[in-house]
Amino acid sequence: MKKNKITIITPVKNDERNIEKTIRSVLSQSYKNVEYIVVDGKSDDKTLKIIKKFNNKLKYFSIKEKNLWDAINFGIKKSTGEIIGILNSNDIFY
Repeated sequence: MKKNKITIITPVKNDERNIEKTIRSVLSQSYKNVEYIVVDGKSDDKTLKIIKKFNNKLKYFSIKEKNLWDAINFGIKKSTGEIIGILNSNDIFY
């Protein structure tokens, strides 16, 4: 039986305090057919540096968007999963 690919999208801007916990929570899932996309809104803190530590395990984009919804829509356009989920940068995926 084919397992559907799940895409998780995390929009983030200037959340160096939480982004690593969020990323680790997604990457630690037992379901392995996951595409993880992080859309950074041109953060000017250490957020992008933290994201780059995981660049071989996720896709990230640093773009100037107008708002949260623009970042989410950008991530959706870049996704290849059959199922799409949104996880904010201060959330944990249990």
